[in-house]
Amino acid sequence: MGAESNPATPATAPSQLDLRADCARCFGLCCVALTFVASAEFAIDKAAGQPCPNLRADFRCSIHDRLRPSGFRGCSAYDCFGAGQKVAQDTFGGRDWRGMAGTGRERMFAAFGVMRQLRELLWYLREALNLGPADPLPGELNATWAAIEHRTNLGPDELVKLDVDALRDEVNPLLLRTSEQVRARAGQLGPDLRGADLIGHDLGGADLRRASLRGTRLVGARLRDADLGMADLTGADLRGADLCGVRLDTAIFLTQAQIESALGDPKASLPGSLSRPAHWTATR
Repeated sequence: MGAESNPATPATAPSQLDLRADCARCFGLCCVALTFVASAEFAIDKAAGQPCPNLRADFRCSIHDRLRPSGFRGCSAYDCFGAGQKVAQDTFGGRDWRGMAGTGRERMFAAFGVMRQLRELLWYLREALNLGPADPLPGELNATWAAIEHRTNLGPDELVKLDVDALRDEVNPLLLRTSEQVRARAGQLGPDLRGADLIGHDLGGADLRRASLRGTRLVGARLRDADLGMADLTGADLRGADLCGVRLDTAIFLTQAQIESALGDPKASLPGSLSRPAHWTATR
């Protein structure tokens, strides 16, 4: 099972750990462990633990190149932050769920759910460190990284017992302090729209520089040509939001999954660490 490591020292430095999904080293865990609910995000209902009908015998998706037009937008926007290969190759030593009894599968799927949350926290901590906050934040961020990275090396029984909510309660204040510090360093803070319900709102051309959009609901909102320079987008719901021409190149805590769930075009600027979604076409 997972090897133990000293939580005082990161087993892997933040800059070295690959937090991107590597489906070739996974066993299609997200295609089996997760629940699908027929909606705009998923074309079908699927219970947790039931393989998706599009999952091939080699654990590849048979419609991967056409997920969105096939009604699986939720799949195209999903990101496990590398939890799939971590659980498959390390936590379970390369054994796949097909050869396990029912309880073994349940342990693997439960471990995957916890691991995905831990890896997401590591992603945010690394992003915070990359923003270059002033002391004492780097030391606090590194110490928290080490503690969480240590937990990702636990065995499945220990993993599923973790209180991830408590870990989030430790991480979120550090992210908030980092956000406020680096945004204030860039200029006067923008509007505080944390948790606001802006579903379907027209914010075209809005000046949202250095704004806080943490947890803001922007489903279907029109943000065309808005300026979100240094805006904090932690957990903002951008499903179906119109990001054509939006300035996002310096936005902070923006994930690949968020932009994959939105609509955009080649004119929208993105952080260098993110890839432009294939559906962000010039004809939009």
